[in-house]
Amino acid sequence: MTDQLVPSTGNNKFIDVSSITDYLYLSAMPQGEHAAEIEAMGVRLILSMHWQRPSRSLGQPPVRLLWLPTFDTPITPIPISTLRRGVEAALPVIQSGDRVLVHCRYGVHRSVAMACCVLISMGYSPNEAMALVKEKRAVADPDIWYIRSRIVKFGDLWKSSS
Repeated sequence: MTDQLVPSTGNNKFIDVSSITDYLYLSAMPQGEHAAEIEAMGVRLILSMHWQRPSRSLGQPPVRLLWLPTFDTPITPIPISTLRRGVEAALPVIQSGDRVLVHCRYGVHRSVAMACCVLISMGYSPNEAMALVKEKRAVADPDIWYIRSRIVKFGDLWKSSS
């Protein structure tokens, strides 16, 4: 699965989701009515990068929801500490064989940055991570300067701390 509209039983007929790897999905903001479909995909952690609080129904066991409110603007870059917090939550989920879903409003910038940082933590270089995300999600834009700079900085800091 790359870019895909997953059928939903809710009012919104589809979930805009892309499979980046077998353990990492990236999407536009899901609605609470998508919780069952997300759980059925094997997702056990949702990293929400939207500034609005996501529906609490998305975080019902066995799925955990981590809200990391951020803005998509060059004036307020995503804090590296927020990227690190998401990665540190995702790693044990991935290592246990489960899946992580990252989303923001449209799945173009903030969620792309987080997905790239998760990939970096799994051994990808920043450039490899950005290329893979662009390949698997057509709307992904990690190359816009203020997103790319956060991904590269995270990669440098991650490499130096490993």
